[in-house]
Amino acid sequence: MAVNQCSILYVHDGSAHETPVEGLKTLGFSVLAAEDLPTDDLLAPHHALVVRARPNCSLPMLAARLRAKARFGRRVLVALVPDETPERVRREAVLSGFDATLPVSCTPRGLAASILKLLRPFPEFRCFLRSPTGRRKAA
Repeated sequence: MAVNQCSILYVHDGSAHETPVEGLKTLGFSVLAAEDLPTDDLLAPHHALVVRARPNCSLPMLAARLRAKARFGRRVLVALVPDETPERVRREAVLSGFDATLPVSCTPRGLAASILKLLRPFPEFRCFLRSPTGRRKAA
C-alpha cells in the first residue's frame, strides 16, 4: 500500500473569514479549499473533510448527506461550528455522522491534532506530513 501526503478538503461557509488552510499547509498537510459541498470525484483523494458550518445549518442533515456520498468510506468528517453553538447541537452532529465538532476559533494546530487522532485507527488512510524543510513526519 502506498503512503501519500495527508490531504484535507476544506469547505468554506461562504462568508469572509480567516480560514485554517494556510496554517494546515504549514503543518505539512495538502489542503484544497472549496466553496460548496464536494462532488464524489473531488472528495476521493482526500483523507479528511472539514466543513465550516453556516449559522443555523442542520448539522445532522449535513452529516447524513456527506456520509451517503459514493466511496466516502471511513474518511474523517469534522465540522467547524460557531463558538456559541450549544453542546446539545454539537453532540447531535457527532451522533449523526460527524467524527468531531470543533469551534471555529480553534487553531490550525488543534484542528490538525484532531484530524490525525481520528485518522490513526484507519490503516487505509495512512499518510505522512510534509515538512517545510523537506523531511517527512509520520502521521
